[in-house]
Amino acid sequence: MTTSPPRTHQDTGELPPLLPAPRRLLKHPRLMHYNRLAALVLLSNAAFVWAAWPLAAPTLGHAALANLALAVVVRQQYVINLFFRLATSAPTHWPLRVRWTLGKVYHFGGLHVGGALAGTAWFLALTITTPNGPLMAVGWALLALLALIIATALPPFRSRRHDHFEKIHRFGGWGALALFWTHTLLSGQGPVPLAVLAVVTFSVALPWLRLRKVDVRTERPSPHVALARFDYGDTPFAGSSTAISRSPLKEWHSFANVPAPGRSGFRLTISRAGDWTGSFIDDLPERVWVKGITTAGVANIEVLFRKVVYVATGSGIGPCLPHLLAAEVPSRLVWATRDPRATYGDALVDEILAVQPHALVWDTSRHGKPDMVKLAHAAYRDFGAEAVICISNKRLTWQVVHGLERRGIPAYGAIWDS
Repeated sequence: MTTSPPRTHQDTGELPPLLPAPRRLLKHPRLMHYNRLAALVLLSNAAFVWAAWPLAAPTLGHAALANLALAVVVRQQYVINLFFRLATSAPTHWPLRVRWTLGKVYHFGGLHVGGALAGTAWFLALTITTPNGPLMAVGWALLALLALIIATALPPFRSRRHDHFEKIHRFGGWGALALFWTHTLLSGQGPVPLAVLAVVTFSVALPWLRLRKVDVRTERPSPHVALARFDYGDTPFAGSSTAISRSPLKEWHSFANVPAPGRSGFRLTISRAGDWTGSFIDDLPERVWVKGITTAGVANIEVLFRKVVYVATGSGIGPCLPHLLAAEVPSRLVWATRDPRATYGDALVDEILAVQPHALVWDTSRHGKPDMVKLAHAAYRDFGAEAVICISNKRLTWQVVHGLERRGIPAYGAIWDS
């Protein structure tokens, strides 16, 4: 393999001009679709307050339950896959602006945030107006738990203490559901709230009903990477992810599935990025836990476009690889990584080059870190693509996605909302 030498300014060319200020404003990170959906839920609730005022206690309870049910159900794996299936069913002859918006389907977490905030506010109003002693006690206990869940889900805490966030979200969520059942039964609200709670409870329990421990064969091409191979009767679709754990009640980690066309099973590319992944690479466990079903990820939106460019750094190649192998959509790869053969092994690199002979593989150990926005735009321009999909760390993903979108180029990447 020959890695590409650093491109000069003339090779990559100038970036296109920024969009006019009004359109560019809509591409600001604070106005991304995730936040728009959260705002839509909150505004819908505000409109309901305006239309239904004055509000009786049963209305407050129903509104709280409806919003909290929304917050839970939109995170359900089957619902996520349904969202992606509906959004990506649009044909490629539809206007690009429509497909561009549909591609933002992975921002559905905004519905989760909006529902959680609105549901908590409704429940606060209900608890304040509750005269019943036991009911009020349960209400305030539930509010305290919801406040803890929301506070620890805020980015400053979640990014620095993700393991604690995950545990609080899981066990706090289960506790909140139990308290909601208690509150509903004490208030005697009737069959409809009980039916909604039953649906929410089933939604939460369903992935755990598929909890199982499975065999894994692991290779370690370098101290930085482990390639985990699974074949337990489940061959996932390209662009999906699987959550694995070595201690199912403590923490789960999701990785992109890499199925090989015509073969059963799949692989996961696990890079050293913290204590858990470091321990996995060092120990090479023979069995791990899995639960639920494989779930669609951001790169599934590729089918909305005639041609796409994949931009990856380091182990970001993992989520890109199944799409490159499946070749369902014509694509071009831009991959910047340190010493690819020494890090990921000859077999994986050769597999990539076999399906992407024109890929730009930038060896950062030889050429330094490139301007990924310029490389992405050059590939987008030269390949005649309609969209760019970036799989990298948070800082660079946002740099590429927003750097291109502010110039009128559809771009997509993870938003780290889980």
